Amino acid sequence: MSSALKTQLLTGPALRRVPAIPGAVSNGNLRPARVSKSKFCPIRAVVNSDQNKATEAATKSVDAKDVNGSLLVSSSSSKEGLVDVRAVITIRKKLKEKLTEKIEDQWELFVNGIGQGIMIQLISEDIDPVTNSGKSVESAVRGWLPKPVTSSNVNIFQYEANFGVPSDFGNPGAILITNLHGKEFYLLEIVVHGFDGGPVFFPANTWIHSRKDNAESRIIFKNQAYLPSQTPAGIKDLRREDLLSIRGNGKGERKHHERIYDYAVYNDLGNPDKDKDLARPVLSGEERPYPRRCRTGRPPTKTDPLCESRIEKPHPVYVPRDETFEEIKQNTFSSGRLKAVLHNLIPSIAASLSSSDIPFTCFSDIDKLYNSGFLLKDDDEQNGRSKLFLATVIKQFLNVGDRLFKYETPAVIRRDRFAWLRDNEFARQTLAGVNPVNIEFLKEFPILSKLDPAIYGPPESAITKELIEEELHGLSVEKAIEEKRLFILDYHDLLLPFIEKINSLPDRKTYASRTVFFYNKAGMLRPLAIELSLPPSRSSPQNKHIYTHGHDATTHWIWKLAKAHVCSNDAGVHQLVNHWLMTHASMEPYIIATHRQLSSMHPIYKLLHPHMRYTLEINALARQSLINGGGIIEASFSPGRYAMELSSAAYKSFWRFDMEALPADLLRRGMAEEDPSMPSGVRLVIEDYPYAADGLLIWCAIKEWVESYVAHFYSEPNSVTSDVELQAWWSEIKNKGHHDKRNEAWWPKLETKEDLSGIITIMIWTASGQHAAINFGQYPFGGYVPNRPTLMRKLVPQENDPGYEKFLLNPQHTFLSSLPTQLQATKVMAVQDTLSTHSPDEEYLGQVNQLHSHWINDPEVLNMFDKFSANLEEIEKIINTRNKDFRLKGRCGAGIPPYELLLPSSGPGVTGRGIPNSISI
Repeated sequence: MSSALKTQLLTGPALRRVPAIPGAVSNGNLRPARVSKSKFCPIRAVVNSDQNKATEAATKSVDAKDVNGSLLVSSSSSKEGLVDVRAVITIRKKLKEKLTEKIEDQWELFVNGIGQGIMIQLISEDIDPVTNSGKSVESAVRGWLPKPVTSSNVNIFQYEANFGVPSDFGNPGAILITNLHGKEFYLLEIVVHGFDGGPVFFPANTWIHSRKDNAESRIIFKNQAYLPSQTPAGIKDLRREDLLSIRGNGKGERKHHERIYDYAVYNDLGNPDKDKDLARPVLSGEERPYPRRCRTGRPPTKTDPLCESRIEKPHPVYVPRDETFEEIKQNTFSSGRLKAVLHNLIPSIAASLSSSDIPFTCFSDIDKLYNSGFLLKDDDEQNGRSKLFLATVIKQFLNVGDRLFKYETPAVIRRDRFAWLRDNEFARQTLAGVNPVNIEFLKEFPILSKLDPAIYGPPESAITKELIEEELHGLSVEKAIEEKRLFILDYHDLLLPFIEKINSLPDRKTYASRTVFFYNKAGMLRPLAIELSLPPSRSSPQNKHIYTHGHDATTHWIWKLAKAHVCSNDAGVHQLVNHWLMTHASMEPYIIATHRQLSSMHPIYKLLHPHMRYTLEINALARQSLINGGGIIEASFSPGRYAMELSSAAYKSFWRFDMEALPADLLRRGMAEEDPSMPSGVRLVIEDYPYAADGLLIWCAIKEWVESYVAHFYSEPNSVTSDVELQAWWSEIKNKGHHDKRNEAWWPKLETKEDLSGIITIMIWTASGQHAAINFGQYPFGGYVPNRPTLMRKLVPQENDPGYEKFLLNPQHTFLSSLPTQLQATKVMAVQDTLSTHSPDEEYLGQVNQLHSHWINDPEVLNMFDKFSANLEEIEKIINTRNKDFRLKGRCGAGIPPYELLLPSSGPGVTGRGIPNSISI
């Protein structure tokens, strides 16, 4: 800390004498001059000169229902007409501090002890008739030796501030807090004692910036939910002022300490200034539509003024200050596991394997990754610190010790090493795997493409009725469709426009695929035929290849290669469309709009807040190192440099907000039928569809919780349409957040509480259940490369190919050399393992962090939430029972892993279960 800053803090801000103001008491004391530039409320405070403590006992946890009321006039009041009020300020410090930080902490203790560190101003809900603003009193935070709150939370400390408050002050509604220190601090909450009815809670969970960074005071509201029209007069201006401060002005580059939320297009993925091959198109507009991201305001690149310059790892990308990872999460992922994987582990893998970046030569090479591991080669450029980092941090999480890297055995082969080879397992994973959201009911023959036939050839699929009936052994296609027993996994139209470009990339060979499945009377899904298509050419105007599972050795290996190509396509669509686009990217605009348009007092803000945690930060990290030009996704998945263009094409063709509701999605895909007698309103076509069956339980629980919550706050007619913040929020999501889709007719209206409940349920489901179902199985299913190769390097051998003879002589070599190389595989496995991991500080659906227990002052709402939590506990029991039911062959049987991805609870690590509240990884 500089000597100048110490002098400033010791001498304090400029002092002036307080004039007599109605509603406050001037006792002649000197007090700090106003530090906030806001117009809403002049500081007219009384600083309690004797700093007597209030008569209440130490801070204790009380029911939110007790928080209410007017001043409790105490005989111990220090001055006539004033009441002693005590504010307890809870601050969280770092768990692990450097020596310099510990020294700074001691200095902060001293500065706070003399009342020169933190100023707080208590604002009443009642208006002062003279100033036409809320009544207010001010005090300094004092305390020489703050103690940890509990022995288990040694990094959480409490300070006090005492007020002399006029007896006609009214109910406190907000607190202005000013940080006079030279650095920010993390405020958990403020509890004010001395008011009739018990303590008044002001939950914060926010970083309080230093006055040197921003002269404005921070506004913290109490835990009472108010619709805009219900806002007490004394804090109405503060509500508006707080929202304005969050929105910013859309200009300039954002700074680390700011908490400004604004929109920008995806123009930050490429780096043309570094290399022209790293240039990437802007994702925006009619040709390449995409959701908006959080604006950083970085300057444009020198090469392309439409592209934003990049911040390369390990430097952080701006996100609003409260969106950054908390310390436990950061230690586990940001500075620990995720950065370790991206910055240290993967370069070490590359150094070990790059000199011999070869295919796996036999299946035992793959097994060694789990059984024996391999030695990581020291890169000469790695300094000692990086090596130490690997030896300490990575060892904790990724079994790296003595420079030996070894993977955990993925769940898909843990019980049955050869399950992945079987057709029924290939089919089962379309219903119970990591990507169970693309299979559809096959409604009619012939199968037709919607692409332009002038460019892509005849629309008819080469999978004919006759071919299918050969596999149905006497059952007609018409009868199979009538009985809803034919299904399809169809990536033809999405992929075919990209195939020529992808196949021109080095070591990339792929097809546009279709796979038809049959659901037999034994309750098993099995594949019937695979179509692999290439763009038409002059020599082959209908360049489509059909494969079925034959019984001879050659056909068997060809069929296995065809299935691998389908799995590779499925892996790419899963990662770029269903995972990144449909959850991460689509959720980001909802979060930005919620902060910009809904006050933290708004009941819908309070409902959505747990479901927004960490999403902006993980998305920023992904744009920096995963989905960027030359990043891990491009290097590891078939589409390569065209990955995000493919994602944009899917957004253009398929994304609809109203279809993100689980029942609506199942109906659209023909996997369910309407049934008003069912709680979800739909009945599954395939009962043994684990993702859908368990997902509908979670969906219904969320829907019931949201509907009861919304009805509680919107009980009056027209209360939804008259909510100005809510209407602005929904308008901004459509017109700014999803600007390229703003004119679509399918956007739901927001006129009734039913409309609102439907919209909110979709958002919470997307952030929780949907993301959990398609994220946390990435390593359990994809960690074994032959099961889900993320790219293919060769086309399926044809009889007239020059290498066909080599295939016949050594089909295993052909198969393995078509998969990712050892380097490609180990890179993506490391990332999949990381992305499948729960952090120790994960917050799960239906649970409330103990430190956030005062999130709302409403006993009825808390009872509703308790019911929601109880429902989820019951759902967990139902899912566990289903996983032991041998009639459900998709989740129970010899060697079959149970379907646990939608079990609500989990511990830390790669567990293959657990539904976090938010998209946090």
